Amino acid sequence: MRTKLFQPYQIKDVTIKNRIVMSPMCMYSSTGQQGFVEDFHMTHYISRAVGQVGLIMIEATAVTPQGRISSQDLGIWSDDHLPQLKKLVSGIKEYGSKTAIQLAHAGRKATVDGEIFAPSAIPFDDHSKTPTAMTKEDIASTVQAFKDGARRAKEAGFDIIEIHGAHGYLINEFLSPLSNKREDEYGGSPENRYRLLSEVIDSVKEVWSGPLFVRISASDYHEEGLDVSDYVEFAKKMKEQGVDLIDVSSGAVVTAKINVFPGYQVRFAEKIKEEAKIATGAVGLITTGLQAEEILQNNRADLIFIARELLRDPYFPRTAAAQLKETLDPPKQYDRGW
Repeated sequence: MRTKLFQPYQIKDVTIKNRIVMSPMCMYSSTGQQGFVEDFHMTHYISRAVGQVGLIMIEATAVTPQGRISSQDLGIWSDDHLPQLKKLVSGIKEYGSKTAIQLAHAGRKATVDGEIFAPSAIPFDDHSKTPTAMTKEDIASTVQAFKDGARRAKEAGFDIIEIHGAHGYLINEFLSPLSNKREDEYGGSPENRYRLLSEVIDSVKEVWSGPLFVRISASDYHEEGLDVSDYVEFAKKMKEQGVDLIDVSSGAVVTAKINVFPGYQVRFAEKIKEEAKIATGAVGLITTGLQAEEILQNNRADLIFIARELLRDPYFPRTAAAQLKETLDPPKQYDRGW
């Protein structure tokens, strides 16, 4: 019996060869500032596929120019982005990894020039630009932008789409009462604050039938904010709408002190998996194969999202396999050294 970390995982018609996912991490390396994939991205992502990561999820990719966290973020707001995205997807798949893209809008945390947008005209902190409160027309155009991004992701050949609803970016801003002070149908009650995410999910599913993930911040770490119990209820709604997996992170909608320790967010993924009856991904200071295997064997999550450890070790699957005394087949070009 293989260790669970190295067992395949199937979602709809997509089979991931192991349970290791490269978590989306912004690289701020689109140096031309037009959102295009460049040589760095080709090397960065494909090297992790060579390292046998089961699913490579590329970084937060903006659905509008004003939705970028920085001017050097990747973008998918134009068909012009497609040729290089297709090339990247093809390069990753050559080594047996599946591919995913995180569709994103930074909201009030955007640092690009010009006007930025949020549910309410409240800056993130004293050093941030004050955003413009979105009109209903702005909201509708943003929902359309996510739909267009999903269409382009499909054309580029990605296997999985993730909607970024975490880390204090636009969708998270609508969900949290700390950043959403609206008095219309997009603010106030939990149902109203969920409305933007609901519309984004529905619009994406109009053009996308493959596996759909949503990344969340399961705690605002603030007494007046959201906690994991609130996200259990949101996760139930997402499941009803056809979301396949919740990628469970936390924090960053407001500045807060977070007690960080190995696996500190796993308990959130476990609670949502158990109470909302939906698959989850665990992320956050997961650094060894033994730690990942414990999470899976105890049914605390379904996939293991690895972030910084994959920056330190592009061949983390090989390292984890050695720790678990597991056999991992290398690419034939690396057979002699594996």
